[in-house]
Formats: sequence, structure tokens, C-alpha cells
Amino acid sequence: MLRDNGFVPSVRHLYVHVPFCAHRCGYCDFVTVTGRHAQHAPYVEALLGELALRRAAGVVDDGPETVFVGGGTPTLLEPSLLARLLDGLPAATDELTVECNPETVTPALAELLAVRGARVSLGAQSFAPELLATLERRARPETVRAAVATLRAAGVANLSLDLIYGVPGETAAMLERDLDTLVELAPEHVSAYELEAKPGTRFSVHHGAALRTQAELLEDHYERVVARLEAAGYRWYETASFARDGHEGRHNRGYWTGRDYLGIGVGAVSTLGLVRRTNGPRLAGYLEAHARDELPPARDEALTLTVRVQERVMLGLRLADGVEEAAVEAVLDEEGLVRMGAIGLLERHDGRLVLTRRGRLVANDVVARLIRDED
Repeated sequence: MLRDNGFVPSVRHLYVHVPFCAHRCGYCDFVTVTGRHAQHAPYVEALLGELALRRAAGVVDDGPETVFVGGGTPTLLEPSLLARLLDGLPAATDELTVECNPETVTPALAELLAVRGARVSLGAQSFAPELLATLERRARPETVRAAVATLRAAGVANLSLDLIYGVPGETAAMLERDLDTLVELAPEHVSAYELEAKPGTRFSVHHGAALRTQAELLEDHYERVVARLEAAGYRWYETASFARDGHEGRHNRGYWTGRDYLGIGVGAVSTLGLVRRTNGPRLAGYLEAHARDELPPARDEALTLTVRVQERVMLGLRLADGVEEAAVEAVLDEEGLVRMGAIGLLERHDGRLVLTRRGRLVANDVVARLIRDED
């Protein structure tokens, strides 16, 4: 039987969306805008205005555990403006993360982030010039190396690098070279994702046939990524995440463990109890709401306890340590549990459901068989 434990309004995880980009990559389906330099400063003030209204309503603590500033490209803001934003946010007790594109990293920016103890998530994506060109990334391999060196010189001690595989034209040998370079740069954390080009994006239209070819190689690519990074001393702690000891991403773990979170900014998403709130995607509407000292326009989706627990299964099983069975048993299909265990894809350990190594490679298929169909 599912029980509503009540809504605890003060969340411990804060996401801040900065939508500005120098160029919109063809595969991207995030809420982003290009140019608009004259709106950077007004947008920062609007972000802090939304935050003030949310804090006044008691939705976010003065000291959240984690703050994640993503985009877009937050570091496209001028350093003084980014500093204004970071200093206006509540101080995170555990982790502050800021996303960067390599071409935006300067000594001044690196020092700004290092002084604030930020964990930096750097969007490398690839180290092969031809793959970067296909992805429409502006950074070159040497740009990524220079950005890492600049961040390290400034004292950034917690660095995460993003890698995308399954790019049209990518071979196993190219992926191996990317992984070699990644390991050489020695980040504390790696996020390695298969390329997802949503239907209707410019990228899917231009590269449809090549994407279908890559789809046949993704399983091999994935296994190659896991094996190479584990051999280099990284723990495969989540489906697409690898970390050295003590450097797991704490903000994203909040999502994966089903905790509430607040998102501020244009297009930002929040999950607050049994409500999922999505701010409107229009920059003009966001700025206009701030000018009226109002919360931005948003769409609320009512959730059920069943949906929240189903999401807890889907997200929790992404983690190497799985999910507490008692917390999700109300939505589980016992026959599916037995079947997945019998074929070696799922195990029960100390009251937790944990995917085996083989199960983690086909996690989506396993999860689909574990959740009971609702009438």
C-alpha cells in the first residue's frame, strides 16, 4: 500500500538554468538561445528574483546540499556577471557544480570557479576533430586540453569531463583514442553518454542513416567505455557515470534517489512532492514576469504516488548500489523479479534490488519487466 508522507516544501537540491549559447548544436533539444548578449545581465537578475520569490515561499533552504548551474553555457556569461550569479545563490553545503564549454575557459574564469570551490563539468564530448565537427562543437581537441590545463592551474580540484559516443562516422578505434585521451587528462569524474538525437532535431534529419548504423554499434561502444574506464581506476557507479573515490556527482544522485529538487530559470523543471513544475521556455516571458515581480509562467503536472515510486525504480536502478526494495515494492511485478533474477540480470542484497553487471548493460529492458502494469 502506498502512503502519502506529506509534502516537505524545503528542497535540498537546486538547479539553475542559463540558456545562452554561442551556437545551437544540431542534436540539442534543451531550452537554449543564441546571442542575446544584451539580455545576459537582465536574465541573471531575473534568476535571482525568481530565487528570492521561491525562498520567500519556503521552497528552498538557505543551505541546500547541492547547487548545479547548467545550460546552455553558463560560462558564456562575462566573469563578473557569472560571479554575481554564483554569489547570489545560496551556498551549497556539499557541492556546487558549474557547466563549462572548453572555448569559454580563461584564466579569469578558472580562478573565479576555483575560489568558490566549484566542481566543473566540462563538455569535451570528443577529442577527434572530425567528430567534433559532426557534433557542431566549436572547441577543437587542443582547446579541451588547454581548458583542462587552465582549470588545474587555477586550482580546480574536482573536474568532470563529458564524452559522447555513437557519433556518426565513429569507429571503435576512434572511441579508443578518445578514451585514451580522457584517461590521460585524469578528471575526477566522467559522464559518458550515447548520442541521442531526438526525432525532428536538425541532427536527426541530416544524419539519420548514419545514426541508424551507429545504433547497431552502441552496445559494443558502451562495453568498451565501461571496460576502459574501470581499468583506469574509475568506479562505474551509475549508468553513464564514472568516478574516482569520493568524487561521485552528488547533485545528480539526488535525482536518481528520488529526492525533490527545485529548478529556476527559463525552461527549468522542479519536482516538489506530487507536482512536477516546468517553467515556460520563452526568455521574453521569463524576463517580463521578473519585471512584474512575479514568478515565471509555468506548467504544473500532477503526479501520483505510484508514478513517483515507479520513477524511483527506474532511476534508482541506474545506480550500482540499486534501490531499497521495501521503498518500491508496491509497484513491482513479482513474476518479473523472479524472471530477471533467474536469468542473471538482477540480484537481491541486504534488502536492495541491484542489477548485475550484465543487467546494467540492458537496464532499460530489465526495468520495463520489473514494474507492474497498472489497470
